[in-house]
Amino acid sequence: MKTIDKIPTSKIGRTTELVKTGVKVGGNYLKYYSKKAVNPNITRDQLNESNAADIYDGLKNLKGSALKVAQMLSMEKNILPSAYVEKFSLAQFSVPPLSAPLVRKTFKKYHGKYPEELYDTFATQSVNAASIGQVHKASKDGKKLAVKIQYPGVADSISSDLAMVKPIAIRMFNLKGKDSDKYFQELEGKLLEETDYVLEVQQSKDITGSCSRIPNLRFPNYYENLSSKRIITMDWMDGVHLSEFAKENNDQEKADKIGQALWDFYMYQMHVLKAVHADPHPGNFLVDKDDNLIAIDFGCVKKVPLEFYTPYFELADKENIENPDFFALKMFELEILREDDSAEEKAFFSELFYEMLSLFTKPFNEEVFDFADEDFWNKITDLSEKYSKDTELRKMNGNRGSKHFLYINRTFFGLYNLLHDLKSTIRVKNFENYL
Repeated sequence: MKTIDKIPTSKIGRTTELVKTGVKVGGNYLKYYSKKAVNPNITRDQLNESNAADIYDGLKNLKGSALKVAQMLSMEKNILPSAYVEKFSLAQFSVPPLSAPLVRKTFKKYHGKYPEELYDTFATQSVNAASIGQVHKASKDGKKLAVKIQYPGVADSISSDLAMVKPIAIRMFNLKGKDSDKYFQELEGKLLEETDYVLEVQQSKDITGSCSRIPNLRFPNYYENLSSKRIITMDWMDGVHLSEFAKENNDQEKADKIGQALWDFYMYQMHVLKAVHADPHPGNFLVDKDDNLIAIDFGCVKKVPLEFYTPYFELADKENIENPDFFALKMFELEILREDDSAEEKAFFSELFYEMLSLFTKPFNEEVFDFADEDFWNKITDLSEKYSKDTELRKMNGNRGSKHFLYINRTFFGLYNLLHDLKSTIRVKNFENYL
């Protein structure tokens, strides 16, 4: 893969790159409508593929929060066209890495020494490049290590990158009024945390120490003396990415074993720690030769306050969803319904969230749940399509729900998708064995 010798770090430089991408996308639309005028039967598939490719090509050279947002969107398989999901998913663990000279320069800037001064061996060629940093193999005192280096300028460009993305997101999700700021502040805060590698090491040690009692689950050790605010050194963990395992695996017993470990890991974090690994994409999980699940990245951890946790999981109970008065009360507590809503808005969003919650909380109301159940997934797709085409929804204020929904929903959608890819059947309350 071609390497990168320079990343634009100034606001002007990054804006220029995004403008270039915008020009390409505009050209794609012109080509599409020209062809559509001649042949009305042409679909938007080619347009989506061209736009997805051009947007991804622009973002992968910028790195940072703009690429991270694309990665997050790639997990929303029922919102974006498949061309975008496929292309943006590359941001999870396959983007052009920094060149060897830039790696050494960046390492010296962050750590005060060149890598060869700290490790017995250090491979300047990256083995894994993602949106915020890339990973290199190293060794010291006989231990195989993974060294994660943050891309230059990422932390300093988060606010300006999000300012550029904000107008697009407002139109895409129909956000109106000043209330939308709470979502962007939540996103900005979490992205800033992801660039603080001292915090990540501490979060990693806290969560892995607590979850180590869960069977078939492994974590690397972290080395603080070889880490800094922009560099993390941890054990090298041998295994294949979860997505690769899921594609090749035909053994249901293995799928259930790994899926159960994944489910128990998330339920323990959510219900016991009230802090959860909120970036559940395949690039953050490996499967080893003994079919253990390995969690390797804790940059994005969402703390779950009780004032959100309690009503959120009260509405995971089918009986509570079916109780109209209780349901309405929780809709207000979770900021889904607002005091200034019209009667029409209250009725519309109550029905929408009733349908959503009745479906998405189904696993919590079973003793055993099969995530390969295609009827369940078809209903999710149908519901997404129904409301994506709803003209009434576009007329209403899309600012719905507590800011905490942003990462908690992302966590559950990501978890569900991973379990679906694995085709796992899990025991829902099994995590309680480790309390």
